[in-house]
Amino acid sequence: MSSTRIHASAVELSTSATPVWVDPASLPDQGDISSTAGNAPDYVKQLNYNTFFSYGVGDAECFGYKAGKDVKFVDVTVDRSLEHHGRMEATTIAEVVVNRGMLNGAGMLHGGCIAYLIDNTPLVVLGLMQGANGVGVTQGLNVQFHSPASLGARIRIISTSVSFGGRVMTSRCEVINKDSGRIIASALLNKMQPAMSKL
Repeated sequence: MSSTRIHASAVELSTSATPVWVDPASLPDQGDISSTAGNAPDYVKQLNYNTFFSYGVGDAECFGYKAGKDVKFVDVTVDRSLEHHGRMEATTIAEVVVNRGMLNGAGMLHGGCIAYLIDNTPLVVLGLMQGANGVGVTQGLNVQFHSPASLGARIRIISTSVSFGGRVMTSRCEVINKDSGRIIASALLNKMQPAMSKL
């Protein structure tokens, strides 16, 4: 599928008669995709950043700002999985250095902050590639904590889509210490499209 056709699908999403909860194409440009690797089209990389910053980070007074403002998406890749009969999968890799605003009282990366970082998934990317809305709201998040991370640790958040249905979407994630290779946390995340009538 060409990027022009995919881009047209995303435009159709933003102009369709069915209202969507969040349309990534309507958000202001944020983040820098110039060093983002991966085979996803540039416009998908940009809309992924726009969605992350608009809804995951917010302004300086928002909860996510201190933890999210320095997150960099280093890779955004979309492939067809042979083991899943050609189903399209998206993977995003983000990196951030643990700062003071991300710590708990013991000086380690807070579990709630880990959950926040995991909640920003590749489902937006997969939705854009399929001409659907992949933003959704979190329905369930199951996190396993494996090892701590301290101030200054460079962490890598690797998230891969698992399923993408009409209402429910799932991704899996691993948070890794980039320098030591130790796994910090792993997770399974479910999101759903809210009914517009209930918003």
